[in-house]
Amino acid sequence: MELPAKTFQVTRADLVRYAGASGDFNPIHWSDRFATKVGLPGVIAHGMFTMALVGRAITEWAGAPDAVVDYNVRFTRPVVVPDDDQGTEIEVTAVVREVTEDGLTRLEVTATCLGEKVLSQARATIRTAR
Repeated sequence: MELPAKTFQVTRADLVRYAGASGDFNPIHWSDRFATKVGLPGVIAHGMFTMALVGRAITEWAGAPDAVVDYNVRFTRPVVVPDDDQGTEIEVTAVVREVTEDGLTRLEVTATCLGEKVLSQARATIRTAR
């Protein structure tokens, strides 16, 4: 069973807010000049910000934050965020892989940006409401 897709808009303003909240002011998250100098295609979103957006989708599917029992990902591709008003989008989808007898639902999660997977081995376990 496939869960409904969730889409998150990511702009440079979001990266600034996340940098302030996390304390991660690495210039690859705000300076095109620096990002390209170190070999990136441009400014990229914080990996943990991307993971948090995916976690938000999982929480919405679960119905409550405390219903998320486990959540793991591997980062595979950066999310490049252009310097315009639109930014970019991350689309999150999930497929139910198993529902256990003890009320747990195991999800296989996919996160893409511009059609490219940005996370791999993304899995979550949520507690199913009884």
